[in-house]
Amino acid sequence: MKVSLKIKILILLVLVVSPVLFVWSEYQRFLTTPVQVESDEVIFTVQRGANLSRISQAIYQQGLSDMPSFYLDVYGRLQGNAHLIKAGEYRIRPGSTLPDLLEQFIEGRVVQYPITIVEGMTSQQLLDQLAAHPKIRQTLTPLTGEAVIAALGKPEDTHPEGWFLPETYHFPAETSDVQFLKRAHRKMVNTLDELWQQRADNLPYKTPYEALIMASIIEKESGVPDERPQIAGVFVRRLEKGMRLQTDPTVIYGMGDRYEGVIRRSDLNTDTPYNTYTRFGLPPTPIALPSRESIEAALNPADGDALYFVATGEADGRHTFSATLEEHNRAVRVYRQRINER
Repeated sequence: MKVSLKIKILILLVLVVSPVLFVWSEYQRFLTTPVQVESDEVIFTVQRGANLSRISQAIYQQGLSDMPSFYLDVYGRLQGNAHLIKAGEYRIRPGSTLPDLLEQFIEGRVVQYPITIVEGMTSQQLLDQLAAHPKIRQTLTPLTGEAVIAALGKPEDTHPEGWFLPETYHFPAETSDVQFLKRAHRKMVNTLDELWQQRADNLPYKTPYEALIMASIIEKESGVPDERPQIAGVFVRRLEKGMRLQTDPTVIYGMGDRYEGVIRRSDLNTDTPYNTYTRFGLPPTPIALPSRESIEAALNPADGDALYFVATGEADGRHTFSATLEEHNRAVRVYRQRINER
């Protein structure tokens, strides 16, 4: 009788303990087993509005884990923070466990994609770049300058050129074109305001916008970063003396689609609002997206007496600066000779 009771108790213990041990074993496996990926290139998308149950099923269906899908669902509910999961694209790294993924989803550590606004590109080139980017959500169709200005909430007569700061921006998938442009625009406005407060005295600009126009010209004229202040100094002195700026990039911008890679004498003589050979002062708008460094140069030009500059013709992209037209003409002859000798 006593033996029979002991056997019954033993069987009961086995029946009780075995499931507990199984659950504990599975729980430990859940905590420690890495997901099934072999590289950092595996991207998992948490769809907008998806709950943890749907996410768990997607992980299982995509072969990222061989554990039953409800494991992660139950774990997340026990943690009490599954409602904090954020939609987006996530890079699944080798060695990550399912709890690691849940933490990643909750913290919103989504993949960040880069877009570089190159110094000196035009606003239209930027819009074309955004329209072609597969991770940008298109909301403005067509993506025109007029549509952008309206989306930014600026006056209708505002020109979009110059208003986006060149640098590399990182953003998650499904960022809209308007969201990206507002971010780059805000950075330009803040940068221009900051540098305007640090400007040199007695500059020939009435407004920060005029400094932005000048910065765009400096950007297009400078092939070597450390020459920007010198180029700015030349243009500032020409404005102060009532001389025309006579800078080719403004002419090219005014030509628009007519420019085919070569600027001719007839182009310099054809008047447009941007032709600084035929018109005095600054053009009506920027001609490109200027860098912070070009804005700094426009607002803090180098001292000196140079009124002219021309490329040296060397591969380093530098210029020869001259105080008189006679000196400048000699520098032009040297430049042409070097070009002809190539």
